[in-house]
Amino acid sequence: GARAYLTPQLKALPDPSRLAGMDAAVDRIVHAIDANETIGVFGDYDVDGVTSTVTLWDFLERCGASVRATIPDRLLEGYGLNVAGVDRLKDAGCTLIVTVDCGVTAHEQVLYATSRGIDVVVIDHHTVPVELPKARAVINPHRADCTRGSEMLCAAGVTFNLCMALRRHLRARGFFTSPRPEPDLKDALDLVALGTVADVVPLVRENRVLVAGGLRL
Repeated sequence: GARAYLTPQLKALPDPSRLAGMDAAVDRIVHAIDANETIGVFGDYDVDGVTSTVTLWDFLERCGASVRATIPDRLLEGYGLNVAGVDRLKDAGCTLIVTVDCGVTAHEQVLYATSRGIDVVVIDHHTVPVELPKARAVINPHRADCTRGSEMLCAAGVTFNLCMALRRHLRARGFFTSPRPEPDLKDALDLVALGTVADVVPLVRENRVLVAGGLRL
């Protein structure tokens, strides 16, 4: 325990697939990549939300996906997935929206997106309601059925886990080739560390590994 604390190693990060909802999220996003769908990323306006948005956007683009992103206007739209944001991404041709750092309480907005022909995958770390939104997948360490013990992760950390799981799935399929090399996830650790520190989550266990790696970068 003390050694792991003093010398945090990336190989010590737990299996991303142990986060509840991860496999369903990976399946839907990989399908979108294969089908050349335009993927929308809807983030929060704080540092954790912005770093999560850029981390996922950059990873998906490196996988050859068409990506659009939107962040709500703090004063005009406020926090969370909203109808205006869904409409912006619909107008940009998106058929899948991934929310980062928001979405776990956006029941009506998820239903609205569905009514417009858009699937939603939720990536969040805020307190979970009794009933989850009717999205294609919801990844949130606070889900009652999530047993990985990762409740201290911020959205950037959860998003990094999603990228890990996506890369592993695509690698196993032989997706990455010389014209499309495998993304090095270490490149994202500076943003993940920034989001983690700015969200003031405890710098222990996974967070300590991510921040240590980000500071080195």
